[in-house]
Amino acid sequence: MVTNTSGKKKTAIARATVSDGEGRVRINSQPVELVEPEITRLKMLEPFRIVDGIRDDVDIDIDVQGGGYNGQADAVRTAIARGLVEFRNDAELRDAYMEFDRSLLVNDVRQSEPKKWGGPGARARYQKSYR
Repeated sequence: MVTNTSGKKKTAIARATVSDGEGRVRINSQPVELVEPEITRLKMLEPFRIVDGIRDDVDIDIDVQGGGYNGQADAVRTAIARGLVEFRNDAELRDAYMEFDRSLLVNDVRQSEPKKWGGPGARARYQKSYR
């Protein structure tokens, strides 16, 4: 059985394919152990640390595009968690993920506000000089 899922955070989009296997996790065709920085790798592997022994018999291939490395890490962890829940069809696993962190299963819809004219950012305005 093969399951396809996705996760999003800001402009990063991760697409995961979960299938039967030996516990390999590949991100953009590279083993997850090669992902740097380490804090990003730990965030990506969070769904496996919540429930023990869940990684042993599945292979996960993830393609992630867009955003920075933190946004990509959040998108990947959402895609992995969703894929595992759908692959296992396990309500207890879903409840464990929801109890730990809702963003494991639900995309974060917040986006940065676009810059407007008359200032350096979305809300800030240029300073006015009176002298």
